[in-house]
Amino acid sequence: MGRIFVVELDGRSYRCKFCRTHLALPEDLVSRAFHCRRGKAYLFNSAVNITVGASEERLMLSGMHTVADIFCCSCGQIVGWKYESAREKSQKYKEGKFVLERFIFLSHIVSSNFCKHWVHEESHNVVPAFLAV
Repeated sequence: MGRIFVVELDGRSYRCKFCRTHLALPEDLVSRAFHCRRGKAYLFNSAVNITVGASEERLMLSGMHTVADIFCCSCGQIVGWKYESAREKSQKYKEGKFVLERFIFLSHIVSSNFCKHWVHEESHNVVPAFLAV
């Protein structure tokens, strides 16, 4: 596998709960009124540091959609899905947008200026010392 390059978002951002990789900006948030199998989910205009899986037809609460699961590019954890297309006219606004499951990202909008890390020398993993909002 090649080297992973991640986009560092300026200011406050939504991040992966598992590896703290930046996923989206608050300015790109469209709606907080979504639900997934693990609870709440948020709809965003755009997302970064993700890989998009194969498209598939999926029956959602709002009807049939073509969606693709999205994964964190750093840790590989599934973080939500991308709406490829919608059959119903009232759902077309979702096309091309991303849903991030709230269970997967940090429960706070984290400011990158206040996020301090320390490195555990034995494992070389970056571990958050604290997170401030």
